[in-house]
Amino acid sequence: MISIRTNKNKENSTMQGKKLYVGNLDYSVTKDSLNELFSECGDVVEVIVIDGKGFGFVEMSETSEAEKAINDLDGKDFKGRSLKVNEARPKRDNRRDFRRSY
Repeated sequence: MISIRTNKNKENSTMQGKKLYVGNLDYSVTKDSLNELFSECGDVVEVIVIDGKGFGFVEMSETSEAEKAINDLDGKDFKGRSLKVNEARPKRDNRRDFRRSY
């Protein structure tokens, strides 16, 4: 049996949000440097860099700008690292239901 994996076609995916996950960041990356990079794709609303974790979030003003940022910047070399840019997922609720454990 042969299994073939294919990458999603970025142009055919439908984005629902304007907030992007940005991964594989060099630890020296600042909000200002990320803002400058993503400004090439449109208006940046907010930039959050998680210190010491190598990732952050960028919110664009329009969904079309977020799509452009994914298409233009995903895989791009930035400060010696290949960026991972995709649509941010909703925050997970990691709380456990402790009533079940009794």
